[in-house]
Amino acid sequence: MKKDVKKKKLSFLIKVKKMIDPVVVKLETIDSKINSRGNDSRPAYYRNEDLKKIFGLSPNTIIKYRQTGILPYSKLGEIFLYDSNQIEKILQENKS
Repeated sequence: MKKDVKKKKLSFLIKVKKMIDPVVVKLETIDSKINSRGNDSRPAYYRNEDLKKIFGLSPNTIIKYRQTGILPYSKLGEIFLYDSNQIEKILQENKS
């Protein structure tokens, strides 16, 4: 009787392992892709939505900063683009 229970437990564990192994492989793949990007994974340009999410700026503040020259930008059609290097430079210059 004990052998039968052990056999069932072992069979169950083997089945679970077979189900989990592909998930582990996928997670390891995702992890390696994330780690291969390095720490500097910011985009070359930010858009308005990015500035709102990352820095907590309101749409009116973004417009005001653009109009007053605080926030340098490029415009592609109707899309405003902000060079992430310039944003980083502004942040460093205004660091307290």
